[in-house]
Amino acid sequence: MINAVYHRSYEERDPIEVRIGHEEFVVVSFPGPDRSIRMQDLKAGRAVSRRYRNRRIGEFLKELDLTEGRSTGIPKILKVMAANGSPAPLFESDDDRLSFVIRLPIHPLAVDGITSAAQVTAQVTAQVTEEVTEEVERLVRALAGEMSRKQLLDALGMTHREHFRRACLKPALEAGVVEMTLPDKPNSSNQRYRLTSRGHRWLEKHPTRTSSSRE
Repeated sequence: MINAVYHRSYEERDPIEVRIGHEEFVVVSFPGPDRSIRMQDLKAGRAVSRRYRNRRIGEFLKELDLTEGRSTGIPKILKVMAANGSPAPLFESDDDRLSFVIRLPIHPLAVDGITSAAQVTAQVTAQVTEEVTEEVERLVRALAGEMSRKQLLDALGMTHREHFRRACLKPALEAGVVEMTLPDKPNSSNQRYRLTSRGHRWLEKHPTRTSSSRE
């Protein structure tokens, strides 16, 4: 996460994403590694960038003892995961280096321990998604197959992209009723959105508009 804060581009509007799942811990930042770094070197822990983003932020993090500023972040991740007996981390980026994804798989011995917790979480999430905001409901009902942001804006009769993102799209993604077709490339021009199985179940249980959206 410190690497993400240090090396992301602050010209990008998309925030750093941290996803905690039952199988892995994922950090997504934008854009990807500098083009001077070869992905095979990065995955092997031998990456040394010729160019650094955010040097002043790096100096501040170094003063806080949160970073060393010597390209030791990735090697340290590899070393600690191996020492813990965990599966090797995965480092991903697209050809255009638009994003950088770090996946830390869960330790095999932890799988049994989280099974009951996962069941409880699923039950709670299902209950939460029974109640969605009017904006999310409109989005869910407007989605037909896979649609782009532009198509969704048109379908909802909306023109303000940021309001759409904050009021409709982001809450729908967080509620788990809508998903991206390219989750690791959120800014891709080919990005589309579709209902999840949870979204389809919600529609089946609510074939007509809820009372809150009719008021």
